[in-house]
Amino acid sequence: MTIASPREIAERYARVCEEVGPAVTVVVATKYVSAQEMGALAEAGVAVVGENRAQDLEEKHALYGDVFHWHFIGHLQSNKVKVVNRVCELVHSLGSDSAARRVEIPALLEVNLSGEESKSGVAPGEIAPFVERYPLVRGLMTMPPLADDPEDSRHHFHHLRELAAEHGLTELSMGTSQDYRVAAEEGATLVRVGGTIFAPDRS
Repeated sequence: MTIASPREIAERYARVCEEVGPAVTVVVATKYVSAQEMGALAEAGVAVVGENRAQDLEEKHALYGDVFHWHFIGHLQSNKVKVVNRVCELVHSLGSDSAARRVEIPALLEVNLSGEESKSGVAPGEIAPFVERYPLVRGLMTMPPLADDPEDSRHHFHHLRELAAEHGLTELSMGTSQDYRVAAEEGATLVRVGGTIFAPDRS
């Protein structure tokens, strides 16, 4: 895809940062941004990017290095952990023992709150033993079911916040372009936004 201009990206990024407040880290999801287009995000002053695929992460980091803080937000396969350990500061999507045994950086445990079979992550009842086994887990992440109304996500975000508090975890990665405002209201410390920042011709 062709992304918006650096000026437009900077304006949108600043607006999202203002809306969620200084306590929330805005992670710009770059799954649909090519390695070459990442330069526009750098020019716009984007600080933290989240990548979904280890191969793309490696390619983009080779070009931009420490221009960004790198997070991994996609499904983490155990055979891809090595590059994530080398490049990233945080994994948002830890969901299996096979990957957790290899992760050497702080991570968030993905929780499947809706019970959808298509969703990754552990069930709420699995949080305690997972956290006990892997002390690098700093918090929780979730992806609510797709919904037209952002308010439909609120009870999922509220539930995740309660689970984090119950297990003594402080970081909450929740909220995407469609519902990041609600996520911030419910205690998110990180929101993952993409198209709302860089999609072209967005009115």
